[in-house]
Amino acid sequence: MAFLKAIPFGALLAVIIALFMGSGGATGGMLNIFQVDVNFPEYGINFDFYWSWMLFLGGTFLAFVFILMMDD
Repeated sequence: MAFLKAIPFGALLAVIIALFMGSGGATGGMLNIFQVDVNFPEYGINFDFYWSWMLFLGGTFLAFVFILMMDD
């Protein structure tokens, strides 16, 4: 259950850090920050964001450990 609680925090951390690094033009080396384009023209939805799977996994693990430490 703690892992499921940690997933949104890992995603949020990945999006925030990748936003600042990716918008500056950095790829982060091993973090491999890349731009994701989301395009649904039939609904008029078109946006992009920066993402890194390594940041997501690291942030999820960090949140998982914190949630486990807070458990009584």
